[in-house]
Amino acid sequence: MAGGSSFPAVIESELPVGSVVTASGRVSNVHRVGDPYDDLPFSVDELVALDDAMTDATRSTKVRFNAYIGDLGEDTAAGADALFPKTPEADRSVLIAVSPNQRAIEIRSGRKVADRVTDRVVQLGVTAAVSSFGEADLIDGLVSAIRVMSAAIAVR
Repeated sequence: MAGGSSFPAVIESELPVGSVVTASGRVSNVHRVGDPYDDLPFSVDELVALDDAMTDATRSTKVRFNAYIGDLGEDTAAGADALFPKTPEADRSVLIAVSPNQRAIEIRSGRKVADRVTDRVVQLGVTAAVSSFGEADLIDGLVSAIRVMSAAIAVR
């Protein structure tokens, strides 16, 4: 903060029941089972579009596509490297990891698909995503990256 002044962006006493500010400054809260959840970061249509793109890409390429949106840590490459082995079917998959606050995108591919998911294919995916990310449209960027990458590696 400028001048050494600081003030909380969130006032803990004003948070709803079941919410807390974590040591990192993030707000964490509970969601009661059965209650509607109206504060999703993406619309249902956006999530369906992302799911459809990943499903179509996986079917056409026989490569599993996974997406992650969230903090990857100070070293985004190391964060993606740590996350990738935990993704479903990591050996035959692609992970597109986006850390919005750091303005970073990291793409990893498994051993069994490395000959098809080349550096060129990964660069195509990054290029396809960046313009949408610049307009703060994360889902459209992910969908674009998935479609371009899958077109480049599709089983013919």
